[in-house]
Amino acid sequence: MSKLLDGKNAIVYGGGGGIGRGVAQAFAREGAKVFLVGRTTGPLEAVAARITDQGGAAEVDAFDALDEQAVDEHARRVAESAGSIDVSFNLISRGDAQGQQLVQMGPEDLLRAVTIGLRGNFLTARAAGRQMVRQGSGVILHLNSGSGDGATPGMGSTGPADAAIESFMRTLAAELGPQGVRVCGIWTAGVAETLTAERMAEVGGDQAPSPEAVIQMIAGMAALRRTPKLADVAEVATFLASDRAGAITGSMTNVTAGLKIG
Repeated sequence: MSKLLDGKNAIVYGGGGGIGRGVAQAFAREGAKVFLVGRTTGPLEAVAARITDQGGAAEVDAFDALDEQAVDEHARRVAESAGSIDVSFNLISRGDAQGQQLVQMGPEDLLRAVTIGLRGNFLTARAAGRQMVRQGSGVILHLNSGSGDGATPGMGSTGPADAAIESFMRTLAAELGPQGVRVCGIWTAGVAETLTAERMAEVGGDQAPSPEAVIQMIAGMAALRRTPKLADVAEVATFLASDRAGAITGSMTNVTAGLKIG
């Protein structure tokens, strides 16, 4: 029986992180060769080891996805060695700052996530898109919390960063669609397996709530009365990356367990 991503080559930026790990393993399970990218070798090699132990194929490259030359060179090498870039998914962290009103934030805290998120997604999508246009096919994926509509107070820099990246990706979808390239996005928030005390402190500072409190809060507000699971996000990403989603582009798929409706 054929697998969803048989014969495809997928680059996962931030492949050693919480969501990146789950997505990379799902891609490999469905037949893709996965190219894991991140700034630190150790977490990437751990994910690659899990993939190869399960019979999949993975390669590791450590560099900063904000480095234009490194991103372009890596994409060129992957395309030459593997023959194509079929999927590109940027999951690098952005340095979001949450938990306070916008009027209480400094410009650095507000702009950090916007700048890192938009630059990183632009560089990686551009590198993959150029190759995909040449081959006449490919899928560029991105992910955010769905806060870009500005209707969620207390999300700090996350809303502006989500909005900027989502707008860029929708424009990219319109430009690359005629060349056979799809650009798809996922909304998700509060993925339980990725919420750690360290991660919460990075985003919310000293006043950050505990992971348990966040999970309980999100579950209480979500229509399904639970938070999304890592498998939920990974399975949707795998479907969007596959030919079965061949008519989907320029849109966001809602994987928030009903935290965001509409």
